[in-house]
Amino acid sequence: MTPPQLPDSRFDSGPTAPVESGMPRHVAIIMDGNNRWAKARGLSGIRGHRAGVEAVRAVIRRAAERGIETLTLFAFSSENWKRPKSEVSALMELFLMALKREVRKLHDNGIRLTIIGDRSAFSSSIQNHIARAEALTRHNTRMHLVVAANYGGRWDIASAARRLAERVAAGELAADDIDEQTIDREVCLPDDAPVDLCIRTSGEKRISNFLLWQMTYAELYFTQTLWPDFDRAAFDQALDDFRHRQRRFGMTDEQVEAHRNA
Repeated sequence: MTPPQLPDSRFDSGPTAPVESGMPRHVAIIMDGNNRWAKARGLSGIRGHRAGVEAVRAVIRRAAERGIETLTLFAFSSENWKRPKSEVSALMELFLMALKREVRKLHDNGIRLTIIGDRSAFSSSIQNHIARAEALTRHNTRMHLVVAANYGGRWDIASAARRLAERVAAGELAADDIDEQTIDREVCLPDDAPVDLCIRTSGEKRISNFLLWQMTYAELYFTQTLWPDFDRAAFDQALDDFRHRQRRFGMTDEQVEAHRNA
């Protein structure tokens, strides 16, 4: 996975772009293929992660230009701790470096940053820099950039269930009052639109425990492109593919057409 790298100071910090017709409000990306990109070039895995940083920059910039409301990047899953210790250590160093050096640029460009996932496994330094970054960018409205780090969809749902159970045990909530809307408010990103489009690079065709609740009706887009090669043109191609899909949400084609023409 790739730690976040943020837009540089040349990024236009103008007003929020209008959302284009048929565009997704919330795009989620599983950034995959850094190691394969490096291996194909005879480089170390960490060189692949560093190369992936440039793709992150390009996609953040392009998403803001296209008027995407929320961009969620899967930077480090709860399963990624199983990777070689040297790779995990290098990823944590890159993550901390990004938090130290790049958050001001996000803020200057009007982008709000949120980190979702279990932070308890991170060093105190990373946790402190996450808190500072979120506090600094809290009121920005141009785009919401979400980085999923030590995140898993099952962890998200289980954490929400535990909090609701605690409220029931405390007499603050009746078990019969728990419904989909109640859970919506407890999982990560309760104030953001559900994921409309999920992109995965490198040719793998699975969602890998990512935003399981939030992607209920997401359109899935898989590309053979390895993450370091995923540039603004590749992102635009994914958005164009989305615009040509018919989203039925359980309805028939005829119902969708009637709703569109109403």
